[in-house]
Amino acid sequence: AGRVHNCLKWLTFLKGKEVVVANAIIAILTIGGQQLFSFFTFSCPCHVGQNLIYGLAFLGVPALILLLVGYALNNQTWRLVTGKISPLPEGTTPNRLLQCKLTCFVLCSITGRALVAPVTWLAVTLINGSYYVCAMSEYVSVHYYGANPNVTASERRRILAEFPCSQLVPLELTRARDEVILLLRYQSQVAGWLLIAVVVITVFLSYCLASCFSPLSFLHFRYWSSYVHNEQELFDEATDQHSRLYAMQHVKKFFGFVPGSENVKEIRIPSLREWQAISGLAFLKRVDEEHYDYSLLHDWALRESENRKYLKIDEDPVIRTQL
Repeated sequence: AGRVHNCLKWLTFLKGKEVVVANAIIAILTIGGQQLFSFFTFSCPCHVGQNLIYGLAFLGVPALILLLVGYALNNQTWRLVTGKISPLPEGTTPNRLLQCKLTCFVLCSITGRALVAPVTWLAVTLINGSYYVCAMSEYVSVHYYGANPNVTASERRRILAEFPCSQLVPLELTRARDEVILLLRYQSQVAGWLLIAVVVITVFLSYCLASCFSPLSFLHFRYWSSYVHNEQELFDEATDQHSRLYAMQHVKKFFGFVPGSENVKEIRIPSLREWQAISGLAFLKRVDEEHYDYSLLHDWALRESENRKYLKIDEDPVIRTQL
């Protein structure tokens, strides 16, 4: 009983905090993915001109991909896109200012969710320091180069570019190499912690400002959040059931019975032309100003009559069982 009570307490605590839990899971998965990614794929080329491109690519490209994935996986993104191109009801006058405010609010909300993974990636990679060391090694100030200062600038950059690869560094430059690596790791880790601090402060201030300017009280806001969540769940359930029942009518018209029925008296034998009519690829098809065809079977069911060949089913239980 005590364990059940504790579980209920945890579930009550987590209810309404799905966004926080989801963001935490995304951050943890991103950290694990970054560690695996670095271990199996990252290998600095240690060559002039290539280090910067390689290091920045490993820093920025995965973050950009994670950002786009975050946008794509958020249903609000597609609701915003389809909402912007959908025509307004006839006879209504659009409130441009209100629409602009609502669009900005939704876009900021979507961006905040989408930034969780890329910011986590950037912060972890900067704290790790390997990518930054690879990218910036050849641009370290000259005074860190401790031997033979009379070499040309191009030769100096070549040697500095090899510092991330310890096996390529001559023994007399080992100390200079260690100093350079320590300096770059320091810069990278400071940048990583600054990024985390800026993000945390920004998120905190955003929530504070949103609460200050919200027309709802604290409890009213919690009620509204719960209502929106429950409405979406119920709408999804109704959508699934409604579409299933609607599709069942079209399937019944084609085959002559409803799937799962136990007292099937007859079945319908579709013709070759009908099989061809429902086969193939199809997009959403507009029938008129108010209706669409969702599939080829849907289109066939709306156009065809039911005067087709039917076959009686033998009532013998043995045959019914074999069928």
